[in-house]
Amino acid sequence: MTESIAHGYDIIGDIHGYADKLEELLLALGYQQAGGTGEYRHPHRQVIFVGDLIDRGGQQLRTLQLVKAMVDAGSARIVMGNHEFNALAYHTEWPAGSGKYLRPHDDPDDKRSAKNMRQHRAFLEQVTGDERRMFLDWFTTIPVWLDLGDLRVVHACWHPESIAVIERECGTSTPFGKLENLVAASTKGDPLYDAVETLLKGPEISLVEHGQEPYHDKDGHSRNNARLQWWNSAGHTLRDLAEMGGNFTTADKKPYPPLPELELPEGRPSYVYSDHVPVFYGHYWRSDDPEHGHDWTDYTACVDFSAGKGGPLTAYRWSGEKQIKPDKYFRCGAESVTR
Repeated sequence: MTESIAHGYDIIGDIHGYADKLEELLLALGYQQAGGTGEYRHPHRQVIFVGDLIDRGGQQLRTLQLVKAMVDAGSARIVMGNHEFNALAYHTEWPAGSGKYLRPHDDPDDKRSAKNMRQHRAFLEQVTGDERRMFLDWFTTIPVWLDLGDLRVVHACWHPESIAVIERECGTSTPFGKLENLVAASTKGDPLYDAVETLLKGPEISLVEHGQEPYHDKDGHSRNNARLQWWNSAGHTLRDLAEMGGNFTTADKKPYPPLPELELPEGRPSYVYSDHVPVFYGHYWRSDDPEHGHDWTDYTACVDFSAGKGGPLTAYRWSGEKQIKPDKYFRCGAESVTR
């Protein structure tokens, strides 16, 4: 399918190995499975996947097969999620022959090791042998972002400065076909590391540097930094711009208190999106119905509504509109379909 044929794009959120939800959503959106080749197609539209195809769910292999078939056939596009990037780093030994990996997972001296293995277990158990190698090789061909002129897609944050770093250092939006780029993007202090962290995992803001206590996240990990609400172009204070989940706690297990309306002395961060081109993203594990100002603004729309944790797999049906319209969200869960 060429750009001239496509009447619009259906941007689909993080799947995390839930192939049944994906097939249900595709059918509800009007896609049909092609005879013989098996990929899903629409006569006038094209899917864009925002990444995070893998980890968590029990249908890892089927999810990958469905998505890759659509991308190969031209009925879909895709951008990389942090879980695909993490998988590449997890399976890349560096230095070669050292027994160590860019994303540690069997190193008793690295406290991240057990967490990394636990997060990746579903993929490890369900995608094996030659199929694993084939899909990892495919991951290296996935772009980090898509800029299609009238719309933009990225997994976690649209940040022109970070995009410029990757273009300058690598000359492409698909940098991970070269080992040296994957190594650099996995090495703290390297410009590529910071750029990839921002685009695939989102920017953060330090609570501690602004006089606040660390918090414990949903998994019990203590954290000094909060995710930055880069989509909030009206935000100026710590409360406006730091994303704090309702299930975050203090060190003594009490609910974390609301942040103060503290004006940021450094001014509004450069990450805050101010362009007038719609940008679509995933990553943030949203819940409930899409909420104005948080899940969507005039020019930003999140499509991750926690399909990997029992929520609906969500799409946005973009048909050329210049501003986000909330009625274009299309959600499909295990029990119901909502428009």
